[in-house]
Amino acid sequence: MNKVKWVALGLLLAGLGVALAWPRGGDLGLASAGSVGTTAYAQTQSVQDVIVASGQAAVKAAIAAAAPGVVKVEVVRRTASIWDQFLQDPFLRRFFDLGPLGEREVTSLGSGFLVEYGGKRYVLTNAHVVEGATSIRVTARSGKELPAKVVGTDALLDLAVVAVEDSLDIPPVMLGDSDRLEIGDWVIAIGNPLGLSHTVTLGIVSALGRDVPRPDGTGYFRRMIQTDAAINPGNSGGPLVNAYGQVVGMNTIIARSTASGVAVEGINFAVPINEIVRALAQIAVHGRVTRAWLGVYIQDLLPGMEGRFGVRAGQGVLVSDVVPGGPAAGAGIKAGDVITAIDGKPVRDTNELQLEIMYRAVGERVTVALVRDGKPLSLEVTLGERPEEVSGAPASEPQTGQEKFGLTVSSITPELARRYSLTTTSGVVVTRVATGSRAHWAGIQAGDVIVGVNRQPVESIADWDRIVAGIGDRDEVLLTVVSGGRTRFVFLR
Repeated sequence: MNKVKWVALGLLLAGLGVALAWPRGGDLGLASAGSVGTTAYAQTQSVQDVIVASGQAAVKAAIAAAAPGVVKVEVVRRTASIWDQFLQDPFLRRFFDLGPLGEREVTSLGSGFLVEYGGKRYVLTNAHVVEGATSIRVTARSGKELPAKVVGTDALLDLAVVAVEDSLDIPPVMLGDSDRLEIGDWVIAIGNPLGLSHTVTLGIVSALGRDVPRPDGTGYFRRMIQTDAAINPGNSGGPLVNAYGQVVGMNTIIARSTASGVAVEGINFAVPINEIVRALAQIAVHGRVTRAWLGVYIQDLLPGMEGRFGVRAGQGVLVSDVVPGGPAAGAGIKAGDVITAIDGKPVRDTNELQLEIMYRAVGERVTVALVRDGKPLSLEVTLGERPEEVSGAPASEPQTGQEKFGLTVSSITPELARRYSLTTTSGVVVTRVATGSRAHWAGIQAGDVIVGVNRQPVESIADWDRIVAGIGDRDEVLLTVVSGGRTRFVFLR
């Protein structure tokens, strides 16, 4: 706020200078026009200089506040080469009479930052930075080296909490509020890219709430901060800092290329600090994070879908599927329900619902308000423990149905079930999606199974043909689609 006041003061003084320099009354003759223009230009330049100087001062102040608490994290782990792993084969070892094979040690590098919580000090970094570590060393900007050990990790956030001793002379970073971030805010990444200690890069918040696939294919990172502040290998675990010197995220993922191999620059992702703080509270005490679980697959309601489920725009989250045997299934929640509130607190999108549930205690009872077929309903649910996310396996011809909406569908035969890794024989499987069709733009793919049209069940080709025969090519359509074992609603507009 002080920086804003200084900028405002600078603009005021500059404006006053322009006013004082401006000719008065009858002095606006042609002879003075050149001098007036010169004065106005000089005053404009003065204003620009004030703005630039203020911006630079703010960035420098933010770096000065955060950088002392940023550390280098060096990890030693034992690993075997591919050749060593090949020679572990028992037959080869017996045939060639090979002796014992030793593992080799490798050192990797990441970043982290020091925080204070519950009267103790910890270094926060990415879980993948310290995975498999046999020893960890933390180095402060002053060059001071500290041995460290892992207190606990959280795979969902790729977070590791590391304990360090003798760190009282290293100032902890200030933590900000990632919920207050806005697109366009300045952010600064500080870390050790490519081993270059305490490298600083500047950018802006490019997007918020991004769901990003995990590199190992096991689900997604949720609600990530997207930034164009340059990040490289070695930045992992380092802080993303706002213009006030407060840490608002942890740098975690670098986008390098698309699935087709197109090079990508300026797209990087950080875990929001607010979620890290919630996880830290559990890891510091228990060494792990336990999250509550409702047992539903959910999606946001797209414009135009609300009326089909009996709710208003922005009212609630659509349940696309219910996990068999999960807490929601036991309480009577069904696919097609719209969850509108938890314990009286409204939820407007999937992020709000997830955050409202996951940091509650396992075994806690909550009241779920929902709308089913336009009628309000309230159910009591005892929350379970959230399982780890696992990767799904969607897949992409025979009796075929009527082509509609850009889709070619077929009955599910054993051959198609094997081809597309299907576990159901009910519904119709998509074998082709016309490029540029409504279905294509809605994300439907070959191998998806359609089990409903306009909330009417589709169990066979006969059902499909009967239902779609009465739908115009440009009519709005709500499809119930099973993809990768998950059910979702797809709205074709």
